[in-house]
Amino acid sequence: MDMTNRDDQVKALANETRMEVLRLLTDPAQHFSHQESADPADTGVCVQLLAEHFHVSQPTMSRHIELLRRAGFINAKRQQKWTYCSRNERALANYFDWLRSSLSIVDA
Repeated sequence: MDMTNRDDQVKALANETRMEVLRLLTDPAQHFSHQESADPADTGVCVQLLAEHFHVSQPTMSRHIELLRRAGFINAKRQQKWTYCSRNERALANYFDWLRSSLSIVDA
């Protein structure tokens, strides 16, 4: 797997809003069943709905999404005028494996 910039990954997870975005995207159908433009489980969650959930502007949420995307933790795809986000489970697992091994104590 391509080594994503670990600094971007650490930065992405250093914000509670971005952490909550990742938690919500774990089960998008449960949290965003009211999304009408596309099935949230299949397509992802619209950035506008995420902005509404957090009571922030769409540009503010887009900045959070861009940081998570750069870190590799979410996939963002554009359909017509909307951007939909979903978790990248493989990238998240890779990061946690790296973090676990980086913090392991090695006997000398």
